[in-house]
Amino acid sequence: MALRREPTARQQRLAGELRKLREAAGLTARQAAALLGVSPVQISHIESALAGVSEERLRRLASHYACTDGEFVDALVAMATDRTRGWWEEFRGLLPTPFLDLSELDHHASFRQELAILYVPGPVQTEAYARSVFSSRVPELTAEELELRVRHRMTRQKITTPYEAVIHEAALRIRVSDRAASKAQLTRLVELSEEDYMTVRVIPFDLDGFTRASSTMTYVGSALPKLDTVVRDGPHGSVFIDSEAQLNAYRTRFRKVEAVALQPERSRDFIHKLAHEL
Repeated sequence: MALRREPTARQQRLAGELRKLREAAGLTARQAAALLGVSPVQISHIESALAGVSEERLRRLASHYACTDGEFVDALVAMATDRTRGWWEEFRGLLPTPFLDLSELDHHASFRQELAILYVPGPVQTEAYARSVFSSRVPELTAEELELRVRHRMTRQKITTPYEAVIHEAALRIRVSDRAASKAQLTRLVELSEEDYMTVRVIPFDLDGFTRASSTMTYVGSALPKLDTVVRDGPHGSVFIDSEAQLNAYRTRFRKVEAVALQPERSRDFIHKLAHEL
């Protein structure tokens, strides 16, 4: 079987979890290969996401690694055997891979939590807002690249898994475009906040002691907490974070910010007031 040229983030996550299981068991790749009856190169390919792994081999590896967490193994099997080709495949080869990885992450998410300080989060942006954000990129995008990104963002919004956005007043007030586009964006937020799957909370400027302005993040829940993912924007695109210690830290960050944000009803009134002022 040919090796993968560009493993997805989901495939890399599976590979990383299998590598961590082996290392926790105190086995080398050569020892694991001997137990499985394959070459060390095959273990290397599996753990670098260049090759897949069957359910049978994955369960055998888990057994050799003395992993007794049945739910975790089942979740890994689901990742290994998933053959979903979602809507994002139409953008393969047209957009950078991180765009597709985010879409696949959304598809498998059980919930999403977002903390936004300077921009309205992508999943709730209007088309005009998204276009303005992408238009500000340096180096400038071509017309085709811009349209692809906007179309991808609008399509990505169709997922209706539970979603909670905590948005700072700064993001609501900054006009990435003109006054009319800003008002339309705020109106859209008010409308979405009334959906059953959507919760919007606001952090107002007059909140004392807010020290978490650098905590912008997207927290994506999975079948099990240990398979959750945090996404942060980096200089060269999205960064996926999945270490257990980091996940715990970001869970705590979100809880603390959520605790000081306005309640949903007050947040809705707050956004409506801002829209009325424009």
